Amino acid sequence: MIDIHCHILPGLDDGAQTSEDSLAMAREAVKEGISEIIATPHHQHPSFQNDGSSVRKAVDALNNDLEAAGIELIIRPGQELRLYGEMTQGLASGSGLALADSKYVLIEFPSSEVPAYAARLLYEIGSEGYIPVIAHPERNKVFKEDPDKLYELVKNGALTQLTSSSVTGYFGKDIATFSRELVEANLVHVLASDAHNLVNRTFRMQEAFHVLEEHYGRDLVYSYQENARLIAEDKHVYLEPPERVVKKRKKWLGLF
Repeated sequence: MIDIHCHILPGLDDGAQTSEDSLAMAREAVKEGISEIIATPHHQHPSFQNDGSSVRKAVDALNNDLEAAGIELIIRPGQELRLYGEMTQGLASGSGLALADSKYVLIEFPSSEVPAYAARLLYEIGSEGYIPVIAHPERNKVFKEDPDKLYELVKNGALTQLTSSSVTGYFGKDIATFSRELVEANLVHVLASDAHNLVNRTFRMQEAFHVLEEHYGRDLVYSYQENARLIAEDKHVYLEPPERVVKKRKKWLGLF
């Protein structure tokens, strides 16, 4: 299994703070069945700046530590890029990083807004040969209130990444319900952990896949896992035609 969104690099952002934290997270990832992680520290975030060269150095150092500790896990470079106007220039210069040096770029929106220039910027990214992957749209206030905004972005070529803790209900019932609505509208393409630590922001990948399989079947689980692999290998992902979200407030078979 491949996790395409994880804050495992030590001391770069609000994820792992020390090398010991990173190794502990790595051991837990292996227990979850994860064999490869794309490290995605925040970049162009109001609180964190991690340019491409510093991320690559941190990835090399952590891979060396993992090998020395006998932990069978591979770390690859990436970033969680906060949406900003000069994103295409940053990617071209190497300050910004795509996921595992692929054409896929993990993009974070502010949690309470969808900037007016978002559609234009995602178009510009696409025109340069990149494919935007919107991180955790289920946790964005605007998308929750008006999911048609997300539908339009996906219809025009963006992908989305759902977070395991959202599926399992860790972030609350409303986000779990909205996650289900996005899944059912084919507005989700890959599941990732967005793990930051082992206390309150851990992996929960197996638990999330269990929930998805129980309610949507093994084929959906396979497609999300396969898409993670295809992203890491810079290949085309599996897509279903996106649909508009039909708002309905039903319990997930009594889960909540």
